[in-house]
Amino acid sequence: MPNVKISGNSAIAFDGTAPTLLTALEQHKLQVNFHCRQGYCGACRCKLLQGEVQYLNEPLAFVRKGEFLPCCSIPLTDIEIEIP
Repeated sequence: MPNVKISGNSAIAFDGTAPTLLTALEQHKLQVNFHCRQGYCGACRCKLLQGEVQYLNEPLAFVRKGEFLPCCSIPLTDIEIEIP
């Protein structure tokens, strides 16, 4: 069960009950911008400071090095992220 540390906040456990990181963050009352929930728009773009994520569906939105889309990904390892 990977831990998700949010820069400036506490960590949450990704226990697999949520289908994506975005859903898990929302379940813990963390505010993340989003629109499509499918990786098309890139509105949920966050910085990946440490660790690895896996995309469930390859995003169509442009993602820079060091960024990821929580709407279509899950953590593979403990991660640290920054939510804009």
